[in-house]
Amino acid sequence: MTDSPTEQTSPTPEAARAAMAAQMPFVREALTELVAFRSVHSTPGLEKDNADAAAWVVNSFREVGIPVEPHVTSDGSTSVIGLREPAEGFPTILLYSHFDVQPASDVENWTASPWELTERDGRWYGRGAADCKGHVVMHLAVLRALNELATEFPDVSKVGVRVLVEGSEERGGYGLEDLLAEKPDLFAADVFLIADSGNDALGVPAVGTALRGTAPVTVTVETLDQPMHSGQYGGAAPDALLSLIHLLATLHDDNGLVAVDGLDSDARWEGRGPDAATFRHDAGILDGVDLLGEAQGLNP
Repeated sequence: MTDSPTEQTSPTPEAARAAMAAQMPFVREALTELVAFRSVHSTPGLEKDNADAAAWVVNSFREVGIPVEPHVTSDGSTSVIGLREPAEGFPTILLYSHFDVQPASDVENWTASPWELTERDGRWYGRGAADCKGHVVMHLAVLRALNELATEFPDVSKVGVRVLVEGSEERGGYGLEDLLAEKPDLFAADVFLIADSGNDALGVPAVGTALRGTAPVTVTVETLDQPMHSGQYGGAAPDALLSLIHLLATLHDDNGLVAVDGLDSDARWEGRGPDAATFRHDAGILDGVDLLGEAQGLNP
């Protein structure tokens, strides 16, 4: 008597890749629609674009089976949040992204309209195509693929999925912070997956475990009772802007490392990173300009 073969409860990598490949037409169509919204938060005249982008996100995630709802936050932006409950014994994963984008500034200097998805040399361009509308669409494509795979591998639909799509990340996102403090249950999950990042090379997957953060600080420097003419008082009379420049210069040492008391920079990445030539190319560092900090020691 022989044991019966073990039932396959999750898709193979090959099946998963095939399911995702089948979603690429959807990805392009959806990204074309989402990029078209001029969803720059807190910009007068773009209120409808932001509202329409939020509505598009709500409808799109509901279509793939995630019962999301819009939440207007304290900064006036809309965060789209929802949960597909997990089956008993299965975890919940939170998928984070944002639909707001940076301003397009001088549109006339763009190669193509920032609000129109265009293809050049096999890559797609448009405001937010990478940061972070592309990741919104990626999550939708994955959920669509999982829905297809669930007919053969039902366990994939048992994992809980919480969706969080923010509407003011590019402006600091304090509205989301206030919502978190007010309603923490909206954010409950076992794992957070933030797709607002990238990889070092095309076709090479990457997982980021930590990112630098930001902290807004207001610094006021006062040196004179009132503005004075530089030709008459310049030199001996301390200039506030020059003093501020000197203060900012003390934040890093001559090697580019952080020099602020209490902010240690002795941590070392033990993994594999890009070589110096690849890093310079990807960052667009000009010839003759040196890398900063410990990066100067990268292998050439």
